[in-house]
Amino acid sequence: MNVSNAGLTDRLIKVVRQVIDQPSIVLDPFPVEQQLSELGLSSLKMVNLMLSVEMEFDIMIPQPDITPENFHSVASIAALVARLAPALSAD
Repeated sequence: MNVSNAGLTDRLIKVVRQVIDQPSIVLDPFPVEQQLSELGLSSLKMVNLMLSVEMEFDIMIPQPDITPENFHSVASIAALVARLAPALSAD
């Protein structure tokens, strides 16, 4: 992760923490490469995460991009958001 993506990643970590909503997960630093299902992300929460990411970044995730690979980890979601909205990763 480069410095320009740090703000994007921080925003994603906040969204992921809200969606997972597991008080026992107080990981700092947050493991951006760890599989989110290992942190408590269920399939229902994955849908909520996708919607939350769309709202947080004011983007529309195309149907072909709604895949488990793109929502595997915070890092993979950050790559997806950066690809869909390149201006966000330049913050």
